[in-house]
Amino acid sequence: MERPIAVIDSGVGGLTVLHELMRQLPKEKFVYLGDTYRCPYGSKTKEQVREFVWDIVNYLLKRNIKCLIIACNTATAYTIKELQSELTIPVIGVIKPGGRAAVNVTRNKKIGVIGTEGTIQSRAYSKVLHHIDPTLNIYSLACPPFVPLIEKGIIQEQEAKQIITETLIPLKDTDIDTLILGCTHYPIIKDLIQKVLGPDVKIVSSGEETARETSSILDSFGLTTVNSDMLSLNHEFYTTGELEKFKEITRLIFNENLNNLNEVKFNNAVFS
Repeated sequence: MERPIAVIDSGVGGLTVLHELMRQLPKEKFVYLGDTYRCPYGSKTKEQVREFVWDIVNYLLKRNIKCLIIACNTATAYTIKELQSELTIPVIGVIKPGGRAAVNVTRNKKIGVIGTEGTIQSRAYSKVLHHIDPTLNIYSLACPPFVPLIEKGIIQEQEAKQIITETLIPLKDTDIDTLILGCTHYPIIKDLIQKVLGPDVKIVSSGEETARETSSILDSFGLTTVNSDMLSLNHEFYTTGELEKFKEITRLIFNENLNNLNEVKFNNAVFS
């Protein structure tokens, strides 16, 4: 039996990354865990996020995972260096791939970054972007209302459009030509964001680049699944929140009803 790849997130947003991973790596088995019960991470302290992530990682290590993908920008910013030093398996985040994609797209070197409070305060994207090209102009904006909207399923309503419009006002006069969705929840409302900012702004999400990086790293570590019966792959999906809401979002992202969706119960921040 081939070992699975784990994908973790603060909620349902990481499913957008998982969808791209499954497309690019069809022979691999994935285990996804979204910590919807304690979502959002962006308003939590670094220590709280670190505690939550280790809860999830310790739970998933029991499944003999061969690679860990942190499909959460806040968790990536706060924990990736520690996880990479502590674990014996490859650990991949979403910030560096997203940053590289934006640098390849921009023409006027004016890049916007939207994300949770934690991600924006960490300046993780600014550091990555300026490391690649110090001459870039970066405009960062925290968007705290977005994740709760998505987790509640309010993503196609007038209320969502109004909140998105009001939140993105600070970016309207910046002349950015590229916007990084610095939260894996945000691709779910990408169309609304595009309408607010207009067609001239190229929107970049990290899913595609993260999948490419994962493929490369698996290959370099000799962990790629060579032979696999794709029909028998039994991907596993877990949420710490409401299972029915989780099913609704997965159906929206994958455009089908997925099997093996489960609710994980825990007490006192320890999985049972």
